[in-house]
Amino acid sequence: MRKKTMLGLAVMFFLALCAHVGNNAGAPWGNTPIPKSAADLNWVDYDPNLPGVKIANLWGDYANGAFGAFFRLPPGFSAPLHTHTHPMKVVIVSGTYLQAPDGEAEFRLGPGSYLMQPGGNYRHTTGCDKASECVFFVESDGAFDLHVVN
Repeated sequence: MRKKTMLGLAVMFFLALCAHVGNNAGAPWGNTPIPKSAADLNWVDYDPNLPGVKIANLWGDYANGAFGAFFRLPPGFSAPLHTHTHPMKVVIVSGTYLQAPDGEAEFRLGPGSYLMQPGGNYRHTTGCDKASECVFFVESDGAFDLHVVN
């Protein structure tokens, strides 16, 4: 990855960790920081039906409950109209993230941008500009899921 992306990942991770620790007084780790460099992120395939989509879990368990994780989308990625059960806080680290609420114009978010994405019946498409991959941090109080709208 480029130096800028690595620096962005490190900064976003630090901010996310600070926010998480600040909101979890009395958490099992107490007052001990838990550093993780960009080089130490464990990227795994998210779903075989979404080729190239990777996730690096930071805390919690994205498949079963509250979590914080980095997501990576390949250049030109596009997910069909879908919903998620839980709201998510999203911070774009690199690339240009695309989202289009059902029936509305697409919006584009670049590095340093923030999105509070509703859960429930918020129908939208998600994508990544074809110029480069997209990396973004996601935090949620519930498991990550994706329900395609038929």
